Amino acid sequence: MPRAPSFRLFLPSLLLTLLVAGCGDKDAQAPAAVTQPSAQAAAAADPAAAPLLGALQKQLDGYRRIIVLLADEEQQSAADRTTSTRIGQQLFHDGLEQRGAIATQFDTLLRGTSPQRFATLGTVLDYIESAPELFDADRLAFREVLRDLHERIGADSSLPAVKLHQRIGEDLEALDEIERNYNQELTRIFSRFERTRAIELKREKWDDYIAHLHKDYSREAILRDYGVIEPYPMSMKDSDREIFGRDLPPKTVVLTFDDGPHKAYTDEVVAILKRYDVPGVFFEVGRNLGKVDPDGKVSLGPMAKISRNLMEEGYAVGNHSLTHAQLSRTTGDALRQQVLDTDTLLKDVDSKRAPLFRFPYGARNAEGLQLLNEAGLKSIMWNIDSMDWADPVPESIVQRVLDQVNKEQRGIILFHDIHDRAVKALPQILDRLIADGYQFAGWNGRDFSVARPRKGSDRDATVTTGYEKSWAIVVGIDNYAKWPKLEYASHDAQAVADTLTGQFGFPSSQVIVLKNEQATRNNILAAFHDRLSDDRTGRNDRVFVFFAGHGATRQLASGRDLGYIIPVDSDPKEFATDAIAMTDIQNIAESMQAKHVMFVMDACYSGLGLTRGGPSSSSFLRENARRSARQMLTAGGADQQVADAGPNGHSVFTWVLLQALAGKGDLNGDGLITGTELAAYVAPAVSAVSQQTPAFGSLPGSQGGEFVFQVPDSQEYLNADTRQLTADAIALNNKVDAAQDAKNSEAPVTVADLQGGKAKLVVPTAGPASDRQRSQQANDRGLQLYREKRYDEAAVQFAEALKLRPDFAQAANNLGFVYYRQQRYAEAARWLENTLKIDPSRAVAHLNLGDAYFHAGDKAKAKQAYTTYLALQPQGSGAAQARAQLEKL
Repeated sequence: MPRAPSFRLFLPSLLLTLLVAGCGDKDAQAPAAVTQPSAQAAAAADPAAAPLLGALQKQLDGYRRIIVLLADEEQQSAADRTTSTRIGQQLFHDGLEQRGAIATQFDTLLRGTSPQRFATLGTVLDYIESAPELFDADRLAFREVLRDLHERIGADSSLPAVKLHQRIGEDLEALDEIERNYNQELTRIFSRFERTRAIELKREKWDDYIAHLHKDYSREAILRDYGVIEPYPMSMKDSDREIFGRDLPPKTVVLTFDDGPHKAYTDEVVAILKRYDVPGVFFEVGRNLGKVDPDGKVSLGPMAKISRNLMEEGYAVGNHSLTHAQLSRTTGDALRQQVLDTDTLLKDVDSKRAPLFRFPYGARNAEGLQLLNEAGLKSIMWNIDSMDWADPVPESIVQRVLDQVNKEQRGIILFHDIHDRAVKALPQILDRLIADGYQFAGWNGRDFSVARPRKGSDRDATVTTGYEKSWAIVVGIDNYAKWPKLEYASHDAQAVADTLTGQFGFPSSQVIVLKNEQATRNNILAAFHDRLSDDRTGRNDRVFVFFAGHGATRQLASGRDLGYIIPVDSDPKEFATDAIAMTDIQNIAESMQAKHVMFVMDACYSGLGLTRGGPSSSSFLRENARRSARQMLTAGGADQQVADAGPNGHSVFTWVLLQALAGKGDLNGDGLITGTELAAYVAPAVSAVSQQTPAFGSLPGSQGGEFVFQVPDSQEYLNADTRQLTADAIALNNKVDAAQDAKNSEAPVTVADLQGGKAKLVVPTAGPASDRQRSQQANDRGLQLYREKRYDEAAVQFAEALKLRPDFAQAANNLGFVYYRQQRYAEAARWLENTLKIDPSRAVAHLNLGDAYFHAGDKAKAKQAYTTYLALQPQGSGAAQARAQLEKL
């Protein structure tokens, strides 16, 4: 029936091809007028800053040397690459030592009483932000240093410290943007931040940056400075005393992680491994665990708990020396201390420690190997290096690992669990390796073997989001020439397109939007054939298709129904020839190479044979990365009409769809929304509040895969400007939630298929998640509830987030603001004060605190909070409000 009108890319890739977009000539690199001083000039102007500036230049020098060593990696021989990698790792660990020294200098400066100390730190930030000799890529060398300083200065609540804390936070955001732009397409130009302070992003090519470095550095000079440390000569094949991974079975890899444990990233890595149900091996540095006194007494530090948890959860934890020293140059007692003291620490953590050892930098000698033999330890090397210790861009790390794995076809992969970029790269690598049929081996006590699924994991599911490109075709038609006109379809289409490009990061250049007069039959088909069919999409891409408009059904001579979507130029009398049949859509779907395709049709019709999806078992979804998906969700059947009377100018179906994509469709709480979850939420919800019966299924030819959306973490801090839903939207959501609550959450969801039958959808149980992930999910649920004015339930979720992560400033602010909305001003002020203890430069929390104290009648504290907000954000969105409140005080 018609829709009723009254209703409704590998470091070489990074170095040689990825560009930070813009001008490539030298003159474009330097501004015409330089107002900020160089490091030398800054040190001369502020002698107190000279030691820190000198240390930062040493940090930068090591970072640059690493890049120069690896810039022409593809052109180097295997022996040269080995040497470059070994020296690069030494440079990297020298950089870690330098970071520690810089942190000590920060502590000394901050503990002082001189009022000049903040100005000195400002001089340091001026250099990082604006020194004319620095490229954007140089500034990535300072990210961890800035994070250390951000954490240290956050303990000081004085206004100068709060301002510096805010400034450093803006710098860190700018560095994140620099990293993101190295991930993006060639020659893409990125915008400058609209800030009076903080790093301004230049327009430069990576090639120009490398050319610039080659003026001051050469690979030969760097190797000469550090010496060439040749490893103990031996075969690179596996043996009884040493394993490289080249003798593993075909298409088998071992995931290893060095240099931990880390207070945050180790747990993040473990959460990813659990989610994919793959094993891992961790090689830990002894001094991170504690110390061994000369008399043999062991003193474990707080990080040892992380190692204990790893062993209790079945991960192999091995020895990576005491201090990450160059053991090929170490002998005698010093060598024994490096190996045996760490083994003692690991045994004290848990006797189940793995008898495995990894030489730092892979540098070993005969004495070291003999010592391992005496201690009953086996040397574990690697044949695939992620280079995550040197490469600042996750996408480049992904490409490097995949290229090396493709070449080697098996092996031991080296990662480090002390970098956030390793955490970012790992899921994409696992997605692709699983899709290519690789298996993952773990340590079984004697050797490496492919791990069997863990007990109790039969319901665990790994659904992947490792897409290379994301495409969409979005169609919405109100102004039909010969069919009844509609009211909301065009608005629905635009809202879906905005959700795809905004919330889910689909590039706007890859989202084709056709509305009203644009949505002719030829244009719709051309969008599919010219942009997406055949080899125009890659085998790891995804395609999302949304149509809002009229649908129609025609009965064929055989008695079978055939459904159509109606383009704007269709004639009701001729729709069998001038509309688009579902058989055409099916053919288009089969012509695409994209791995996962999903059609969502806000129109009612019938007549498309769908295959039933199998039950959601571990074996079913565990292989989602390699299985294609062709799924479809429709608004209703042939004898139904789409209800156009939903909230905010949407149809009921599209409104519920948008709510699902906003997070409610994540039925198992794993941070992912699959096609099945989307249908399991939308279909019963729409049926509960309208006369429609949405239908769902997989098109013939689908291999049982799942289209996947990853729900992004919300960054919103609640404040007076936060928008809430309208009364009709809240009323509809309450009806939907009541229908959801009435169901057994563990039971399969029964939905219609397009042939009038029934299909049962089983939502997989969520895999393990880290406390940080669970905390973020609780916070995001709280935000959803706040928008629906369900304040008590929102407060429970924000409190849950803080139980899991006590230093979560966003959740603390949001809990405080919920209390404010409930006119519980004392409680609101208490939690907003807590927010500022965690993040003293969070301007919006100062504004919220001012409002809480204002209504509580504490004028002095309200005045202080408003004044601090204006000092931090003089032109902020709440500045006018703060000034108006100060006038009242």
